[in-house]
Amino acid sequence: MHNYKKLIVGQKAVELAVEVYNKTKSFPEEEKFGMTIQARKSACSIANNIAEGSRKSSKKDFNRFLEISDGSSAELNTQMIISKMVGYITEDELEFFEIQIDEIQRMIKSLKEKK
Repeated sequence: MHNYKKLIVGQKAVELAVEVYNKTKSFPEEEKFGMTIQARKSACSIANNIAEGSRKSSKKDFNRFLEISDGSSAELNTQMIISKMVGYITEDELEFFEIQIDEIQRMIKSLKEKK
């Protein structure tokens, strides 16, 4: 088992979720139950699955949760792309999110490859 509070990837995932929450506050009211909630859920899912998986007793189980987390990161990336395309975020904001997501994805992959 890992201490999820000490995993840097988990800390970065929490920071990303906070950034997503802060950014989506400015999304239009009609997106309250659309893009806003979807982006927030997928961002939280990244961190939540890292935390939950880290408490599993087997490497196989931990990797399964890391895969879910990685999938949620791809989902969030897609939502940010759509948000940019419809004018909710700027190109610079999209780039910021993509850099953070890419870093988390690389860290997840590395963690999965550790013995």
